[in-house]
Formats: sequence, C-alpha cells, structure tokens
Amino acid sequence: MKHKNARILIVNDSLFMRRILRKILTCAGYDVVGEATDGTIAVQRYRELKPDLVTMDIVLPDIEMNGIETLKWLISINPEVKIVMISAVGYEELINEVLSIGAKDFVVKPFKPEILIKTIQQVLTERS
Repeated sequence: MKHKNARILIVNDSLFMRRILRKILTCAGYDVVGEATDGTIAVQRYRELKPDLVTMDIVLPDIEMNGIETLKWLISINPEVKIVMISAVGYEELINEVLSIGAKDFVVKPFKPEILIKTIQQVLTERS
C-alpha cells in the first residue's frame, strides 16, 4: 500500500529544503498539508493540522526547540506520531538517540528521492 494522499507536515528551517521535500512528496502523491520553520511552529501546526506523518530536520533555529526537543514535544502530544528525521547531521549516536526517543526513521542528507519515499512508505505502513 502506497498511502497516497497521506497528509505530511514538513519541518525544516531551509526554504530550499522545504521546496525540495514538497516537490518530492507531492510528485509521489502525498498531500503536504503544512510547513514549519522551527520547533514552536511545528508543534502548533501539528496540533492544528493533525498530519499522518512529519518530516523534521534535527538542526532548527529555535535554541529551546531544536529537532530533538520538538520530537519529544510531538511524542508527548501523540505517542503514536510518525516522524521521519531528515538531517545532514547523521552520526550514529545521534541517529540512535532520535530513534530511541521515538522517531520512526532517519534519512541522511543528501538523499535520493526514492530513498525518502521508500522510507516514508515503510513508516506509514508500520503499525504503531
């Protein structure tokens, strides 16, 4: 099952990266319902939009709400939230940390679009 029309929230401070992600996701049939540039906005948008999945960078400009803190907040709101972390910061300890906190998967930048789509499909298919 490809989960077409799944609703996705993109969290990334880079306009360039948000545009790339939006294009990849919409071309694959997903519905990008919103974008957020920092952790505070991400939490607000998650509450109002209730997306099926969130893609999120680890490095966000809000010192209080970086990607890891935002991940924790979103999990506190909904323990079943499906989050795929996307970051150029991909050392093993960090990947293990976000996965142990509750991220469903991690994609290291730069990535091939098909890898991102495959990862999202797998996460959407998993039972919580």
